[in-house]
Amino acid sequence: MPFPVRLAGIAATLALLGASACTPVRTHQGYVVDKELVDTIQPGVDNRESVLQTLGRPTLTSQFNEGEWYYVSRDASNLAFSDPKVRSQLTLRVRFDAAGNVAAVDRMDEKLIASIDPYGDKTPTLGRKRGFFQDLFGNIGTVGAPGMGGGGPPGGGNQ
Repeated sequence: MPFPVRLAGIAATLALLGASACTPVRTHQGYVVDKELVDTIQPGVDNRESVLQTLGRPTLTSQFNEGEWYYVSRDASNLAFSDPKVRSQLTLRVRFDAAGNVAAVDRMDEKLIASIDPYGDKTPTLGRKRGFFQDLFGNIGTVGAPGMGGGGPPGGGNQ
């Protein structure tokens, strides 16, 4: 095979590999929503047991109000090592009354996702700011020193 033909084949292979690396990775997380099953849940008709049999176990339950179950479904995509971008999200909230009957079924989408920005790269702490060498060597001389809770005479007796 002549060199230019081989070089063209290698270039075409590298171009195909490079193009496939830019294909977004699509993921699904959480509950798999079956619209027909969700539509069968009726306030005033269903209770906790019937919801559990129809939809299965919830993704999470409310920590503050025991009368709410959440079913969360999210589809996202990302390129290579970038952060995933949410394409769609459905949060289904089933609220129960005190007797355990369904009071309401609410659907929420990705517009209610909260974006939280961390406070810089370091967690602020109270106290002295110490450098690397102070952390490394700052303990020298304090072990066994009087008043530092250690050391003392051998055997633990008073002399």
